[in-house]
Amino acid sequence: MFRMFLAVVLCILAMAATWSGTARFRVWAEKRQIVDMPNERSSHTRPTPRGGGLVIVSVTLLCGFLLAVVSLPGGSWITCVPYLGGSLLVAIVSWLDDVRTLPSWLRLGAHLLAACIAVAGLGYWKEVSLPLVGTVSLGGWGAVVTVFWIVGLTNAYNFMDGTDGIAGAQAVVASLGWAVLGWIGGIPMVGGLGLALAGSSLGFLIHNWPPARIFMGDVGSAFLGYTLAVFPVMYGFFDEAGSGIWAVALLLVWPFVFDTLFTFARRLRKGENVFAAHRSHLYQRMTTAHSGHARVALLYSGLALIGGLLAQVWSTRVAHGAVTVTLALPLLCLGLWAAAVIGDRKRIEAGRSHGRVLGQN
Repeated sequence: MFRMFLAVVLCILAMAATWSGTARFRVWAEKRQIVDMPNERSSHTRPTPRGGGLVIVSVTLLCGFLLAVVSLPGGSWITCVPYLGGSLLVAIVSWLDDVRTLPSWLRLGAHLLAACIAVAGLGYWKEVSLPLVGTVSLGGWGAVVTVFWIVGLTNAYNFMDGTDGIAGAQAVVASLGWAVLGWIGGIPMVGGLGLALAGSSLGFLIHNWPPARIFMGDVGSAFLGYTLAVFPVMYGFFDEAGSGIWAVALLLVWPFVFDTLFTFARRLRKGENVFAAHRSHLYQRMTTAHSGHARVALLYSGLALIGGLLAQVWSTRVAHGAVTVTLALPLLCLGLWAAAVIGDRKRIEAGRSHGRVLGQN
């Protein structure tokens, strides 16, 4: 009970510290001209300070270290050093990219190294539990799958940070999900770190909610993606029986994962350069169609919340839970795609109406 109370207090302190720290960072970034200038691909119209995710990183890692020391007996807090080291590596490289634009191969190499650090220190998925299939042994391939998952989600989260509030809101929902799972599963490190990340993300979101007064930058989005990707690995380290935890991890961030995979496949099918900058993500198409930043951020966080409820159904082995998840997730993906298609039609119709008005004038 004391540990839970301490974690909640740290969550509130993390939110307050991040809110206050981000306000000061905005002033500093503007003086140093660390700003994001609008261009043809931007969703903002005025120069906006970026790199505010550095505050999220600082507060979360400090709280994470304190939680590890307090929550874990004896000197076993050292087991969390791989996460702290890997996340710090991702944050440093991403911050440098925010300031002076690094080559993509260097960023990807850092993500790969950080993933390997987490796997080397915390282990990997040796088996996974699939809905309606059962437990599948991965053997040595589990290490490859785990590394791919960490690198993939780190980059997917980075890709999805393209409209005000969406990345911060998703982080709040997903990290709260891990907080609940951690405390229910008797893993205070996961539960406490989830609360710390939720608090710091919420403190930043106050400044980043539409219209955003500051952007988190790669330092924030890559760090959030890495942390949310390592959570299930950390959970498995403390609970080897958690073979189904990968499904929970996916459900908590499924809107980001689906949007990224769908957009990648769509661009690949069209023969486009999948590594070139673009504005064809589902969330970007909805934002462009005048749905607004706030509506899109609320939609994605709401869908993530539904994913969290499905994760709870799956993790607690509710009767017919596997069937529920198997049926619900494809329907949710279809709904998200349909919302983007409707947005495209609205945009096309608005363009035609605008053309008619110009013609009349």
